[in-house]
Amino acid sequence: MDFEYSPQVLARRGRLEDFIERYVLPYNGAWHRSVAQGVFPPPFMDDLKALAKAEGLWNLFLPGLQDDEPGERLSNLEYAPLAEVMGRLPWASEVFNCSAPDTGNMELLHLFATPEQNRQWLRPLLEGEIRSAFAMSEPDVASSDPTTLQTRMRHEGNQLVLNGRKWFITGALHPNCKLLIVMCRSGADDAAKHAQHSMLLVPMDTPGVSIERNIAIMQHHTPEGHCEIIFRDVRVPATNLLGQEGAGFAMAQARLGPGRIHHCMRTVGQCELALAMMCERTLERHAFGKYLADFANVQEWIAESRLEIDQARLLVLRAAWRLDQGQLEQARTDVAAIKVVAARLQTRVVNRAMQVFGAMGLSPDTPLAYFWTWGRALQLLDGPDEVHLRSVARHELAQARDKRGATAAYFTLPEQLLAEPRIR
Repeated sequence: MDFEYSPQVLARRGRLEDFIERYVLPYNGAWHRSVAQGVFPPPFMDDLKALAKAEGLWNLFLPGLQDDEPGERLSNLEYAPLAEVMGRLPWASEVFNCSAPDTGNMELLHLFATPEQNRQWLRPLLEGEIRSAFAMSEPDVASSDPTTLQTRMRHEGNQLVLNGRKWFITGALHPNCKLLIVMCRSGADDAAKHAQHSMLLVPMDTPGVSIERNIAIMQHHTPEGHCEIIFRDVRVPATNLLGQEGAGFAMAQARLGPGRIHHCMRTVGQCELALAMMCERTLERHAFGKYLADFANVQEWIAESRLEIDQARLLVLRAAWRLDQGQLEQARTDVAAIKVVAARLQTRVVNRAMQVFGAMGLSPDTPLAYFWTWGRALQLLDGPDEVHLRSVARHELAQARDKRGATAAYFTLPEQLLAEPRIR
């Protein structure tokens, strides 16, 4: 496994960094002012998106694109360092049409959409004309166990009728969000537990779809929303079923792997920025007769952060490489691992940076408080840490069962001391 970035990837990353520095970062203050004034998306966003598309920095994440579909067809391993760069500025991904949850939704549609669904939804998403959301988690059940989801779909003639409640649905409040992909119960209750759910394409303007509220995460409201949505007798054509009925879990697995790699690499990018800010602060801040950089404990924070960031990045890159190689079983365990590692990394590194910045680190004057909030949220969102740790543990135990007894030769028991060695 060689994780040295290819010359092509390095060149593309350089172009992306240059684009962000020249065209995106100068608008950072204006973006925040616009959002604070209730204007979202900001009026300059379309111009930035058009420029990114013209520069060939568009749809960087989807390796299976067809020749007539806009994008760069990068592998997961090739896209990972670009996601890291975009992660430093949380709103930057939209400029390049690489925002979650659109990336995962485009992946789903690309894999499972009918030609008509492709024309109606995938093509506008690929062009950046609309946004979308993925509605799975629910307030009344433990969404860490999706088999308990209660939102239900039923057939009525040539229509599908949806009833239920979802929450923490990212992106649903974006003015350009036109599509919800809803995970719902669709099969008989006595069917296999992983064959009872389906995915349904629900236009946002369908009667019966009601956004109840934008839920704050750690007291922070995002402009695109983490919404609670109620579906009351929502009717859509039967042709709005995505993929096969009852195949919702298998389809969700196809969506989750790349999306989690994207999330984790954006986290790595934010931690790199936090570390850079922390180092600069220690070189400038003077207290108790010396600079913060001269204190041994602060030097240790910096060193620990560097080690942890590099370790996390390598683990994420291995997961991306395994996905690209089709090593799905190993990749599944790696993807579970990086979800835990990245969230923990973000809270630790950003916490140290906040401590170095003092009171400013708690304020909106730096991105650190937001980064820490998002890192803490990631320990629950997209599956809590405990679920992913259980997946990793099950993989290890399965390997141990297959090799049971392989460690026996490493024990030194009394009767072994008297036995003659046997050469095999």
